[in-house]
Amino acid sequence: MTRNKPFVALGIACILFLAQGCATVGNDSLRKETESSVSTKIKEGVTTKNEIKNMFGSPLQTSYTDGGQEIWKYEVSKMSADAVSFVPVVNIFAASTSGMKKELTVLFDTNDKVKKYNMSESPVTTRTGLFNQ
Repeated sequence: MTRNKPFVALGIACILFLAQGCATVGNDSLRKETESSVSTKIKEGVTTKNEIKNMFGSPLQTSYTDGGQEIWKYEVSKMSADAVSFVPVVNIFAASTSGMKKELTVLFDTNDKVKKYNMSESPVTTRTGLFNQ
């Protein structure tokens, strides 16, 4: 049994190390949404502010147009560490993460109904390290 302890410890360390390579940040309600799934849920001039809140929760950011119309923004990013990030010493000089960012922007009219909305999905990359400054 004591002969296997180093292997068990190494296995646990590897699992913990690899688990650190993924992160999701933002509004979790967008995680499974796509541009087409959102278009079936939101109808301009019909969907209300309360319905948006019930579907996606509170917005990450709220702002207003010059005319006083309210804008809600939702976003979520799911990132994974790239292979170079796991190479000892190399990751000090050039590490990176990549993934997908989803963003939903909703503009409401004065009657609290959706006037316009936009859902976008785009690939994103972040770079860190001495050579990526």
